[in-house]
Amino acid sequence: MDPSILLMIAMFAVIFFFFIRPQQKKAKEQELFLDELTKGDKVVTSSGIIGKITHVDDHVVTISLDGKTTCKFTKGAVSKEMTEALAAAGEKK
Repeated sequence: MDPSILLMIAMFAVIFFFFIRPQQKKAKEQELFLDELTKGDKVVTSSGIIGKITHVDDHVVTISLDGKTTCKFTKGAVSKEMTEALAAAGEKK
């Protein structure tokens, strides 16, 4: 086999295992996180708004911000990383 073909195959394998596969795994984890959202979870949106979920629909989440103030967000606006950071900060206190 031609060495240049082997080099191209090796480069594709490196790109796949170091870039494409981790992104696919991260996307699956985010999707699973969004599917498991339930009433009472404390979350952070991608824009940095912190609140507690009061209602979950198929694509919309209602979040209580403070007392009677609520906002509706699409499920995709809830950030897994920021929510985990909020939980970790709460554990440190």
